[in-house]
Amino acid sequence: MPRFRPILNELPAYRPGKAVVSADGRSFKLSSNESPYDPLPSVVEAISAAAREVHRYPDTASVGLTEALAGRFGVPQEHIALGAGSVTVAQQLLEAVGDPGAEVMYAWRSFEAYPLLADLSGVTSVRVPLAGETHDLAAMEAAITPATRMIFVCNPNNPTGTVNHAAELTAFLDRVPEDVLVVLDEAYREYVRDADVPDGLGLYADRPNVAVLRTFSKAYGLAGLRVGYLIAHEPVAAAVRKTMVPFAVNSIAQAAAIASLAAEDELLERVETVVKERTRVREALIGQGWEVPPSEANFVWLRLGERTGEFADRCAIDGVAVRPFGAEGARVTIGSPDANDTFLSAAEAFRKG
Repeated sequence: MPRFRPILNELPAYRPGKAVVSADGRSFKLSSNESPYDPLPSVVEAISAAAREVHRYPDTASVGLTEALAGRFGVPQEHIALGAGSVTVAQQLLEAVGDPGAEVMYAWRSFEAYPLLADLSGVTSVRVPLAGETHDLAAMEAAITPATRMIFVCNPNNPTGTVNHAAELTAFLDRVPEDVLVVLDEAYREYVRDADVPDGLGLYADRPNVAVLRTFSKAYGLAGLRVGYLIAHEPVAAAVRKTMVPFAVNSIAQAAAIASLAAEDELLERVETVVKERTRVREALIGQGWEVPPSEANFVWLRLGERTGEFADRCAIDGVAVRPFGAEGARVTIGSPDANDTFLSAAEAFRKG
């Protein structure tokens, strides 16, 4: 038998959100934080045009998309690195810092891919418990050791939707040693409406050890094409580019991302609709008697403890798939109004039942 790394015997598989179907054929997938909208016509047109060239290798440097991102955010092209979704860019970062004995820190619970990717990279995970469903930055600072190489700060946090505000985050960044890379994972940045949540691009500019991680999967609706990017100072971005698999971002994905940036005003109108629905859903849940932390993402979080699985099963009866996290809680994506109404009905039935 071939010999494999022992870590594979202990490694849980990543569990994507699943879909369910009710007895009467209804199905609402609120388990994966996807956009509820179809791609814009201009984006579909770009995809169709790019499909005619798939017999050619994509531009491995993604020059056109890099130029578009640099123009959109007003940053040097040398500060940009790309990958097949932000989760893959996170993997590239881990490969760049992952010497034996290196420690990588993140809050817990946070994005469930962090421990999986960290274990695969051979680094030591340092998990710092949340405080009030939010990153405990003081505890994270206290947990830094000489072995700490990188810290993920997911803001807004997945799966809780909570945020850290400007003063506390800035103070934290100012106290982190200069040789420790802090990655601000901002996959849900476009959904933020709290004015006191800092834009990571304003924080990284004069901090060479800060990187910003974003994606086209959520607000831009390109989850099926896998495009993520990092913005950081040139040494960091260069390290991430070195660890990228050649041709990782395919030509259709590049074309769709460029078209999405060009149609950003139209896309962000859709985001605003999701934000309004987020407010409606949260207020309705609170009205039912649930405790729901304020969310700045495209989902809400319910801390359910041991009843998490039971809650997910009850929602599934109505054809609503939510994302349960063990015996901790459930994350529920904001979908179409019809999907949200069906979920609210299921949540109320569970509450009363």
